[in-house]
Amino acid sequence: MPFDTKRLVAKQDLIQILEAGRWTPTAHNMQNYEIIVIDDDKVLASIGNIKRPVSETFIRENYQQLSFSEEELLMKKTGLLAAMFPPSWRNPDFRLDIKDEKADLSMQRTFPTCPVMLIVVYDPGKRAPASEGDFLGILSLGCLMENMWLMANSLGISFHIMSSLSSDTVEEEVKNILHVPENLKIAFSCRLGYTISTPAKYLRVRRDIKDFTYHNKFGTKLSFV
Repeated sequence: MPFDTKRLVAKQDLIQILEAGRWTPTAHNMQNYEIIVIDDDKVLASIGNIKRPVSETFIRENYQQLSFSEEELLMKKTGLLAAMFPPSWRNPDFRLDIKDEKADLSMQRTFPTCPVMLIVVYDPGKRAPASEGDFLGILSLGCLMENMWLMANSLGISFHIMSSLSSDTVEEEVKNILHVPENLKIAFSCRLGYTISTPAKYLRVRRDIKDFTYHNKFGTKLSFV
């Protein structure tokens, strides 16, 4: 999704997006996040120069969610069309041979440019009370993402979530560039801006309500009759 880097996000719009984030419901009102706003071209370029390899694990597990025709996707009602991904990502047996430069390139993702980026970080050493794996804390971060996403879209601003900057060595490079304290981790990052072209349209599916709802006990389908 290419963004127009010359069309900046107005400061007032950015404040509204952050204000929506500020009122996010979080477990025990912990407000377990910090947000770094990046609009400096040099900083954005430094992050953009970081190599972001796609892991073999991602490709193998992502393959399980793929459909290879619209008919198959309509039948499954979950997952994505394989056509949305590069050919090398559609092979569950793909193995990265570090001696094969073509294979290496096929595993790389070009970092898309944007006029402004938000990096959301949190402290994994703090958790919501009695929340195993900090499930409630992570859920809170998801609420933060959605609040800002909805506000951005209401303002006509595209909001592109990225998870690649929070993976392994990539995260360390980003943290070094932004001087993020060692105890904090990147939850997610997002690009904000205005698209310069219409994104490709792919078939999207959802399960019907009757496929995931039950009445009074699991296994008894809810009837709307």
